[in-house]
Amino acid sequence: ILMILMIVTYMMILLINNKFINRFLLEGQMIEVAWTIAPAIILIFIALPSLRLLYLMDEINNPTVTLKTIGHQWYWSYEYSDFLKMEFDSYMIPQNEMKSSDFRLLDVDNRAALPMNTFIRIIVTAA
Repeated sequence: ILMILMIVTYMMILLINNKFINRFLLEGQMIEVAWTIAPAIILIFIALPSLRLLYLMDEINNPTVTLKTIGHQWYWSYEYSDFLKMEFDSYMIPQNEMKSSDFRLLDVDNRAALPMNTFIRIIVTAA
């Protein structure tokens, strides 16, 4: 604490004795307004087209398959709700049960299968 106090005191003395700082200028209203509004305008110009594209990308009117994916702490749950109510869990394969062709920490016992060249809605959540 003593070291921090000494550094702060030293910096305050340097600021007080500095000849290049106008100590009587207390505020710069115009510059504060400018550096508050300019980044806000830039962010708005970036956000509006991005949000429009995001909503345009999300429009799948009639998906062929809907896959609901629920992430748990140590496994995934999958639900296909378009056909019969089909649910299953997908656990990581333990290292002692792996084959030499399996991917370590990536292979699971039940994989989710999805059709090709169709519209698929994937809903992802966590439990």
